[in-house]
Amino acid sequence: MKIILLFAFSLFITCSNNSQSTEVPTPPPTVENLVAILDTIFRTEQEPIRLRDSFLKTHGDQSKEFLEQQEIYERNHAINEKKIRAILDKSGWPDKEIIGERGNRTICNVIQHAKNDIRIKYLPMMKQAVLDQQLNPQLLVRAEDRIATERGDPQIYGGQMKFYPETKSFNVWPVLDPVNIDKRRAAIGLGPIAEFLKNRFDFEWNLEEQIKRTEAFEKQRTQEKK
Repeated sequence: MKIILLFAFSLFITCSNNSQSTEVPTPPPTVENLVAILDTIFRTEQEPIRLRDSFLKTHGDQSKEFLEQQEIYERNHAINEKKIRAILDKSGWPDKEIIGERGNRTICNVIQHAKNDIRIKYLPMMKQAVLDQQLNPQLLVRAEDRIATERGDPQIYGGQMKFYPETKSFNVWPVLDPVNIDKRRAAIGLGPIAEFLKNRFDFEWNLEEQIKRTEAFEKQRTQEKK
């Protein structure tokens, strides 16, 4: 009888400990915490990128300075991506009135820097945020273009640049139907591609050049599929 009572008591203690160790779901961040979290993410995500790109121009992509900032960026991004995914998965897209334009850009920057499957996962949420007027369409199409380029497809809206080692210069990733790109951009409230590239990258859009680049790109893709 004593053995039975001891077993029962042991079982009770075990069950009690298990119930106490049950993980309590983490509540979503408060408004104040959310803004503070996004401010920290913005700073830790963008600062090493800014320094890295500066060192790229002055020291080259194999310099100690460039590689050091790239390492800092990659370490920070891994942390920032976890934070952003936790926010979106638990609470959906935050209210623009709370986080502001900078908060939206912070979220989109981290998604943009993630792997393609992460961008694809959150693309429907971004589209809905645009429909709800919570997100600038420019941030959405930037993600759509990045998804296309990662797949090896021509981009749609022309927001993605690539560094070409053979020419040691940046150029637009080939664009689907370059002749009508401004019509596609205007349909979602964006300005002309030439204006965007000049303001964003100080790059001159040359339609004839981009038509030839797209034709060569599509020809190569067709040959690779054979």
